[in-house]
Amino acid sequence: MNKQKMYIKPEAILNYLKGEDKLHTLITTQSTQVDLVTTDQNLYEAMGSVEKRSEIDLNLLVKFLEVVKIMPHIDLVKEERKVLTPERVEEIRALIKWKNS
Repeated sequence: MNKQKMYIKPEAILNYLKGEDKLHTLITTQSTQVDLVTTDQNLYEAMGSVEKRSEIDLNLLVKFLEVVKIMPHIDLVKEERKVLTPERVEEIRALIKWKNS
């Protein structure tokens, strides 16, 4: 049986780590119908976009690393990883604020 793949973007990762997202259910229940996938670049961007380190639940990060398959960015996207810029950080934060409003 082929499982569906759900690709997780940086803003969804950041929301999850802050305990504010529907992704929490998929990760904590370890769905047998969906493979959760992201890239090292997406995790890097999410972690680099954290405003206050105290907002991050490290237990959620550990669970994320346990359940989500983290692929090398270069293998999935066929391009080198990019340095996280202040502009990209603001873009990710703005996406979260827009989705949570």
